[in-house]
Amino acid sequence: MADKYPKDDANTKQQMQQDMSRRKFLKNSGLVAGGLVGGSLLGGFITNGFDSKKIQKVEKPKVEATDVHEALQFFTRHQDFMVLMAATEQIYPEDDHGPGAIKLDVPYYIDKQLAGRWGINGRDYRHGPYTAVLDPSDKPAGPAGEQSILDRGDIFLQGIRKMDDESQKRFKTTFDKAESDQQIAILQDFENDKVKMTGLVASEFMALLIQSTLEGAYSDPVYGGNKNMEGWKMKEFPGSQASYAGVIESDEFQKMEPVSLRDYQGH
Repeated sequence: MADKYPKDDANTKQQMQQDMSRRKFLKNSGLVAGGLVGGSLLGGFITNGFDSKKIQKVEKPKVEATDVHEALQFFTRHQDFMVLMAATEQIYPEDDHGPGAIKLDVPYYIDKQLAGRWGINGRDYRHGPYTAVLDPSDKPAGPAGEQSILDRGDIFLQGIRKMDDESQKRFKTTFDKAESDQQIAILQDFENDKVKMTGLVASEFMALLIQSTLEGAYSDPVYGGNKNMEGWKMKEFPGSQASYAGVIESDEFQKMEPVSLRDYQGH
């Protein structure tokens, strides 16, 4: 419910301004999560996001072996998961607004999804012909979806291993141990198809990685990400409320504790 403060409280006014600023930021990120994922790599969002001249320098998260605290279902190589953790944190970093991908358990969300039917494109049309690059005559029709013969699990494995190889080749260290600007440089090259991959173009992997990262940050925790509903709390999203009967008539913004689908399952 809405918090009640004295109207003449200066601290309250300052807090409200900060809340509005934070809400504006998260609303913009919500536009990406809600409607711009896929196609041409989120348009200007990713171009701006990985533009090293515009990026705000943030301290590179420490990705240590102790961070792997759950049993993995898809990734069998520890290093693959470490690279995934570092890459998702660059896409969704921790900052003053709240936790980043690692603390939101986004890598574990991706691991769980890849281990299931989604990872093998189990419900998708999978007959040929396949193509890694669309013919120019097909491009005016707009995004055509995934055209590679590889399933999502193969795409992820090839993508993150290629990231690691690029890091070792360029910077003599693994991707997860590279400096933040070095990681960004590699992600930029994937986005711009400057890295050659087999069976698909690098930007297709990048789009899939970004989409999965945002899903892990904002989906219901029952699916493995959005730990403690922190992604929702940053957006002041109420989650899976059973009813809004008590607040629906209010003209003021209502702050509600988010509810997960897990809360209805009794465990």
